[in-house]
Amino acid sequence: IWTAERRCARLQRGAPAQTDGQQEQPVRDGERQWEETHRDQRTGFIQKKTSGGLRPPLSLPWHAGQRQKERVEGRTSRDKQRPSSIPFFACELKAVSPYRRGFICGDPSITYPYLHREAIPDELLIAGGIIITGLTIALGECYRVRFRGVSSKAFVRNLYVSCLYKELGCFLFGCCVGQSLTNMAKLSVGRLRPHFLSVCGVTYESLNCTPGTYVASVTCRQPDHRLEEEARKSFFSGHASFAMYTMLYLAFYLQARLTWRGARLLRPVLQFFLVLLAVYTGLTRISDYRHHPSDVITGYIQGALTAYWVAFHISSMFKSSSSDLSSAETPDSPLSPHHTVC
Repeated sequence: IWTAERRCARLQRGAPAQTDGQQEQPVRDGERQWEETHRDQRTGFIQKKTSGGLRPPLSLPWHAGQRQKERVEGRTSRDKQRPSSIPFFACELKAVSPYRRGFICGDPSITYPYLHREAIPDELLIAGGIIITGLTIALGECYRVRFRGVSSKAFVRNLYVSCLYKELGCFLFGCCVGQSLTNMAKLSVGRLRPHFLSVCGVTYESLNCTPGTYVASVTCRQPDHRLEEEARKSFFSGHASFAMYTMLYLAFYLQARLTWRGARLLRPVLQFFLVLLAVYTGLTRISDYRHHPSDVITGYIQGALTAYWVAFHISSMFKSSSSDLSSAETPDSPLSPHHTVC
């Protein structure tokens, strides 16, 4: 089309049209500038005016460059989740043994009995935290796509898949980061649990140690080596950190998405219930003699900081898309009912 227009312009000026086999004559500067300008508008090249004149067009159309950028960002968001989960699986697969720390003879904090039953076992914690938070996020994002008319710049054109990938991906990324930090601390510190002597099958009398002296190593009578290693992973509480992260992240999500006017009182009630559930989970670890109080408090802090970091600095739930709006529009507040950017 561009070549045909150029030939038509030559005919209108009275110049003979050139065939494909003939060599084209050089055109004047004004004609060349006109042709380049129209060609840029038709092919979509970005061209801006600068103090020195027109800036040369880019090598790719805008839409192609945007798609390439989105693909790179999508690969980056997927790749950054892989190394964060390496310490988590290294601990869960028992690939690394915890640090073998000693104890002070006569220390009463490690003489509590071993309880076989836990108030909140690992299976209930993981299933409850991921299912409750993940299902709520999935339902919320599907509702926004169906009824709120969201827009997305993701490399996936399906809005349902795009929104679910972004929000659930950020949530699961935070889970891997939080549990990796927890397991790294457990393996490197090696603090003894309150029921360590009970699991080890020894007492201070059987050790025949002097009260107040440091016992560097002890030979346990426990036939199950797995229980002995678990008794050396007290700091810090994985239950407290995971529960606080999942419940507080869900509370942040409700703050950003539950913008119905009738939910002005319902939203803080649900958020208080979620945080209360996380606090209760950590307290059960003290009553079950699995962790010391300082382990639980540290787990609370770590889970809360991870939830805040992911919700406000990685996830897009509190980010307005002012770059996607025209100059005549203004970005909505995260608490606005029209905040429909995915």
